[in-house]
Order: sequence, then structure tokens, then C-alpha cells
Amino acid sequence: MEYIKRHIAEVLSKMLSQFKVTLVTGPRQVGKTTLLKNELKDFEYVTLDDMTELEIARTDPAIFFKNHSLPLIIDEVQYAPELFRYIKMLVDKSDAKGQICLTGSQTYSLMQNVSESLAGRIGILELQGLSLREKHQIDFCKNFVPDEDYLAERSSRLVPYENIWNRIHQGSMPEMNGGMSDWDLFYRSYTKSYIERDVRNLMNVKDESVFYKFMVALAARTGCLFNAADIANSIGVSLKTIQSWISILEASGIIFFLRPYENNILKRVVKTPKVYFNDTGLVCYLVGWDSPKVAQNGAMAGELFENFVISEIAKSYFNCGKDLRSLFFYRDSNQKEIDLLLLSEGRLFPVEIKKAAQVSLSMAKNFPALKQIDSMQTGTILCQCDKKLLLSETVQALPLEFI
Repeated sequence: MEYIKRHIAEVLSKMLSQFKVTLVTGPRQVGKTTLLKNELKDFEYVTLDDMTELEIARTDPAIFFKNHSLPLIIDEVQYAPELFRYIKMLVDKSDAKGQICLTGSQTYSLMQNVSESLAGRIGILELQGLSLREKHQIDFCKNFVPDEDYLAERSSRLVPYENIWNRIHQGSMPEMNGGMSDWDLFYRSYTKSYIERDVRNLMNVKDESVFYKFMVALAARTGCLFNAADIANSIGVSLKTIQSWISILEASGIIFFLRPYENNILKRVVKTPKVYFNDTGLVCYLVGWDSPKVAQNGAMAGELFENFVISEIAKSYFNCGKDLRSLFFYRDSNQKEIDLLLLSEGRLFPVEIKKAAQVSLSMAKNFPALKQIDSMQTGTILCQCDKKLLLSETVQALPLEFI
């Protein structure tokens, strides 16, 4: 399979020049190993999926590092937490930067070892699946902020995003790019291996079928306010169990939460976050939408499309080395909701996401709920229209190609 240049590579290079150790995290199958092997060709590579290497790493870290020279990539480092203390000793002996690069999928356990052993010595990157920009090999790597400067620069490098529902259904995993792999077989294996490897290693799940039902129940609620009690009741487990399982999915990069926007001026806003999946192909598989047409025509098509757009915007932030702390949504007790709020340099950009190709000003009817906020900027409707349109002095419509 031909390597697709990953936009996060530039941030990886900066991390290596700034930190002694770099950790690349993210869900399984998103291309962490492929990224590092292609971008760090002068590094030696070792994976702890190799049982011989794993045994040496666990029992004698000193011998492990005598077997491998720096600079070094250690893949799936979470399997040998014994290495972390030795890595600290090793990098403290030298002022050299960028000598060790680690990868790991189980961020839940990884981060505890990182914070205990390598605080201040390590840079952390989160890699997700392929973005639409990467799939179309668009040389543009800025986080989405719909202001004049961004739109002017982005408009010079637009490529049509065709068959968007095929993209939504296919998902963002590199192995699925190009449609050469069997979709059902890939996601069936993905969920099975995820449950068997990661979940079983992280916690004692007595009944794996119940955990799978939990994932299905969560996928059916993507784009909705997160209600742990509702999910607990629907599958017959305790609230504490749901909270524990959610933390696993979030730390493993399977899901993410969008927090509600709060401001001293605003009253009666909800405090509950919304839950999204990083990969819409996984959502479709879990819920049983076995074709793009079924997904497009289903009762949850709006939520799925919203999940897709927000996950693409999230990737634009991850690929610049930024986190999601400046992304929010708005909802108040009068049920007025705005899908996405972007906070950038003290400015607030409201965004509505619509799967329709025909756009109207009525789609922005909830933007005035934020009118008393001084930093409020031009509102944006992201949809499947074919060109940028100004709908009023304060509302614009953008096709998805601007993400």
C-alpha cells in the first residue's frame, strides 16, 4: 500500500527537535507505525508485539537497550511499562533531543507511566485516521477557523469531495482507503481484536458480549447529549461500569466529548457534553448500516453527518498538534442548539452542520442566542452546497471542501 503523507508529520518533526522522547498515541490501525517508519527512516525499529523482544524488555530493560541502538522507535510500548524508568535514566544522561520515539494504543495505561517517569521529557502527539485532506493529498495543514484569512488560503487549494456518504460509511482507517479491503470483515476484526486485546488487558470484563452491546448503544447515540444512566439501563449494567468503560473508549481514542460552551453572560445552558466517534465507519458497523445508502437514508443520518464533519474538523486540530479545548457546542434550556462553537484568539465562531445541499438562512435561526457575546463572529453553515455563499451580513454557507 502506497504511503499517504500524513499532515501530522510536520508536528512530529518539531516534537523530535524539542523533546528527548516523543510518544505517538491514537487508536489501533490509524497508521502510527506506518507514519514513523516512513518519516523516521534513520531510526531503528522494534515492536513489542514480538514476544521475544517483549520478554527481554520486561525482564531486563538494560539488555533490551544494548540490543538496539539510538535513535530508536519502540512500537506498542504499553506492553512493557518496565521500560519507562530505564528510558528516563537513558535520556537524562544526554542532552540530545529526539532519540527515542514511542507508540501506543492503550493511552489509558500509557499516560500513568508517562506522567510518573517522563514528565517534562516527552512530547505527545495524537494521531487519528486519514482526513479528507490527506485522502485527497491536499497540501494544507491549518486547523479549521472560518475567518477571512483561513478561507482565502483554503480556497486556493480546493478539491471536490465527491461521494461523501461513501466516505462516511467507509471510515477513516488507512486500510480502508481506496475501497480495496472488505468493509464488514475489517470492522468485525477491528472490534473483536479491540475488545480482546485492549479491553481485556485494561480491565476485567467478565462478559465481552455486554461490552460490545455497550459500544453499539453508544454508537446509536453519537452526536447526542451523553446520558450514562440511559445507556446503563438499556444494557443492564451499573452506572459505575458505564463510566469506567467510557473512560477506556475515550483514552483509547475511539470516542471524544464535545463540551458545552459556558459564559457568565449566558444563562440556563446545559452542562452535559455530547459524545462522538472519531471514525464514522465504526459507527456504521456497530449500528448495522451495511451500505452508504442505508446510512444516508436512516433516521440518524443527520447525527452521523454531524459526527463526520466534527471529526474532520477535530483532525484538522490534531494534525496541527492542537487539542480540542477550543471546540464547543451550545444548548440552552429552551432547546436552542448550535452544533459547534470554535474559539480562536478570543473570537467565537458559531457553526451549524447540515447534510442538505440546499441552504437557507433559517438554518442559522439559533445564532442570535449568542448575540450578547461581544466576541461573536460571522456564523457559518457547513453543508453540501457547491460554493461559498453569503446569506446575510452575519451568516455564510460553506461547502465541506473548506474543512
